[in-house]
Amino acid sequence: MLLIRLLLVPALVVLITLAGRRWGPAVAGWLTGFPVVAGPILLVVSLEQGAPFAAGAALWALTGVMANVSFGVAYSWAATRAPWWLCLFVATVVFSVTALALTSYPMTPLAALAITVVGLWLAPRAFPHVPIELPGKAPPRGELAARMLAGTAMVLAVTYFAKGLGPHLSGVATAYPVMSLVLAVFSHRFSGAGFAIHLLRGVAGGLYAFAAFCFAVSTLLPQLGTAYSFPLAMAAALVVQGTTFWIRYRRAAVRSRTG
Repeated sequence: MLLIRLLLVPALVVLITLAGRRWGPAVAGWLTGFPVVAGPILLVVSLEQGAPFAAGAALWALTGVMANVSFGVAYSWAATRAPWWLCLFVATVVFSVTALALTSYPMTPLAALAITVVGLWLAPRAFPHVPIELPGKAPPRGELAARMLAGTAMVLAVTYFAKGLGPHLSGVATAYPVMSLVLAVFSHRFSGAGFAIHLLRGVAGGLYAFAAFCFAVSTLLPQLGTAYSFPLAMAAALVVQGTTFWIRYRRAAVRSRTG
């Protein structure tokens, strides 16, 4: 289990960072929405704390998806005027308040999924529209390693404290945008606020896969156990991610023809 925490997340940080440098922040954000952190966290929690605990955490994570979006919206608007550290503070406060409001009352998985899908459909309209700033210089040496360490530290913290937090707070912590935080802060510092804002807007488009994964884990885990439910949940996330990619591609093709 330690290998999952120490190797998988840093590798994913590297891949998404390189994708952002190759295809731009929107693609990097879309990839970030995939459950690259929530998946390992819930898997480790399931193996260490049991299936009922992890299923409950997955449901609370699904309920808190819009708090993840609120983090990105708050950071983006703050980034139009403020430095990265103040944006991070504001976004974390907004995430905490939103998560508390969303998770005050239990929901069924289906109700949580319906609310989340509607919220994600509306989410792109809440972000500021700004141009992407081209990086003035290459990122400093060690920047990629710092991203990897930051992502790993967040996953280790959540999984380490999961038992003490309980399913509710573990699920809320799982919904906390670890990858978005790491990638947005480093992008803001080295590539400009516009790059970070476009990345965070892209995250909202990728969170459909996150929601599908959490919904599948919360509903399948109690009946099928860890060995079957997590592969099926990952398959569902991949199907949803592929669908959102197709929709994104079609929209881009229509815009290019009409533009």
